[in-house]
Amino acid sequence: MKLNHQLFSQLRAATQQLFGKGAGKGPAAATEAIQRALAGLNLGGARQAQPAPGMAPEAPPMRDINPPPGGTARAGAAPQDDAASHTASRAGTARSVQPQPDAGAASGEQAPAHGWTPPPMPHMPPNAQAFVEDLLGQLGVNGGKLPSGLDLGNFEMPNFDLPGMKGGKGTPVPVPEGAQFISGSYTNHAGTRSYKLYIPSTYHGQAMPLLVMLHGCTQDPDDFAAGTQMNAVAEEKQCFVVYPAQSQQANNHKCWNWFNALDQQRGQGEPSIIAGIAQQVIAGYPVDERQVYVAGLSAGGAMAVIVGTLYPDLFAAVGVHSGLPYASAQDLPSALSAMKRGAPGNVAKAAHTEGASLPIIVFHGDQDRTVHPRNGEQVIEQKLRAHGVAQATAEADGGSVPNGHRYTVTTHRHEDGTPLGEHWVVHGAGHAWSGGSAAGSYTDGKGPDASREMMRFFRTVAG
Repeated sequence: MKLNHQLFSQLRAATQQLFGKGAGKGPAAATEAIQRALAGLNLGGARQAQPAPGMAPEAPPMRDINPPPGGTARAGAAPQDDAASHTASRAGTARSVQPQPDAGAASGEQAPAHGWTPPPMPHMPPNAQAFVEDLLGQLGVNGGKLPSGLDLGNFEMPNFDLPGMKGGKGTPVPVPEGAQFISGSYTNHAGTRSYKLYIPSTYHGQAMPLLVMLHGCTQDPDDFAAGTQMNAVAEEKQCFVVYPAQSQQANNHKCWNWFNALDQQRGQGEPSIIAGIAQQVIAGYPVDERQVYVAGLSAGGAMAVIVGTLYPDLFAAVGVHSGLPYASAQDLPSALSAMKRGAPGNVAKAAHTEGASLPIIVFHGDQDRTVHPRNGEQVIEQKLRAHGVAQATAEADGGSVPNGHRYTVTTHRHEDGTPLGEHWVVHGAGHAWSGGSAAGSYTDGKGPDASREMMRFFRTVAG
């Protein structure tokens, strides 16, 4: 059975109502329109449920990068700290957590309800089948699955744009004249990952620093580059930037598998692939090997800590945005616990000494409901203990972005005054890249510019 154009047009209009504002818009209007559109489909007797209680009619200005665990929402319930897609397990190693319908195609074990109020769909599904399944899931119809015999695999959605959607997903990143944003791939015994490499227009054969940027769950290199605007910073500072891409085969939500024990070992798993990508770029371009850095957001931030810890001979410093400390989890349950409450106390105390030499800069919003802000504190604490000190010389300063967030930055220094680490707490910010652009997903333009501050910090600590 093929989806007819009239039905698809109705579904499209209903989705526009869901994202729209004003009279006749919002979930209630969308529900009515979708129910009319679905009236002609045989859904096996499934009852068409009402929209989930507590759904907000308008999308918030910021959204957490990962949808919370599956479960029945309570009307008026506040968002909780933990999120399933951060910990969607690698295929073949553990069962994945069932996300909310807007999270995509993952299926399997369903986490208990935590009183979460579902947000609007965070991104446009990649094809017609995923699109319709998302809509069915939003209504609670047929478990978000298409009825048997309904084939939408070849149905195209040309020029299908929704108002208010962020443009990072699938939108080409603008490249200045003379610059390049090229694709590559790396393979070793642990697997294959693609990547995109940004070569600034200021490159004319000279040696330049290299920054490895690890995206968060559900993101990709183009989306992450658009949101962080790190390519623009690289233009100014003359730097290569490489964006490794997590594959959906490795993780249902394209999260880096920071919570798997295998992926916390040198020469194994994803850390070896990420290090291999950096080495491949170094082999192909005149990279200043004293200035190779790694940074990431959310699951990518947690993986940046791991990679920097395991490969201090390759990287010179680490940037962590909304991430977690090294070895903060070994499996799915401990990952959810760390995200909700912070890592166990013994994790920060038992720091891996291999990465003791690496300076680190940490950003975290104090209203982060996906990864508890305690994790940012523990990343710094772990670094201090790795240096054999319970406390370093620290100085705190504060400021605010005009018409934006206040922030507090604490700088830790060695006895000789050289930087050991910086901890930025962005007051009022959630789980989003501080100072980022709405051209990408999961950004908060009201915060201080994390991209520029990270690059400044890296240059400050360069050998």
